[in-house]
Amino acid sequence: MATLYDLLGVRETAAADEIKRAYRKAAMRWHPDRNAGREDAARAAFQEIKDAYAILSDAAQRQVYDAVYAEQMQAWERHLQRQVREQAEREAEARAAAEAAYAEKVALAMRFADEGYNRDVVFGVLIGQQCEIELAGRIADSAVALHRSRQAPPVADEAFVVGQGESEASKHVETERANGNSLAALWYQFLGGLRF
Repeated sequence: MATLYDLLGVRETAAADEIKRAYRKAAMRWHPDRNAGREDAARAAFQEIKDAYAILSDAAQRQVYDAVYAEQMQAWERHLQRQVREQAEREAEARAAAEAAYAEKVALAMRFADEGYNRDVVFGVLIGQQCEIELAGRIADSAVALHRSRQAPPVADEAFVVGQGESEASKHVETERANGNSLAALWYQFLGGLRF
């Protein structure tokens, strides 16, 4: 939004003589006689420059302009802030709705996976619920994999017997370390320290 100061190319704190010099320079630049072939555009710009100078060269009119302009700018800033806030609220609501819809689809997929249906059935149910194909595939794969992992029996290590002494656990830890399996060694060390 161009101001009268912008039209003349001066700062809002410009002194009267600076405004006068800027007006003369702009008037020479946009005078219709100096803009052959662009007389109409030059005439409009020249008139705007004359009007700007008429207001800014008069101290009383300039003071009124500055007050009104400041008030309008504050109103404009409030308007922009309100628009940004409303946009952020709309985006937050859209994100919340998308997350809720996603959670609903995941819950539906888990229900069908828990009932023993295979991946294709879960995928088809999601497609029937207007889920995008790629998303439906990812959810179906995850739901079925999670269901299978819940159904798989826990892996028991035959070398470890609950209640074995610390020396046996230590031997097992040393064996695991020698084999380079440090994660298992840490796990057995932890379990060996427990008292049952």
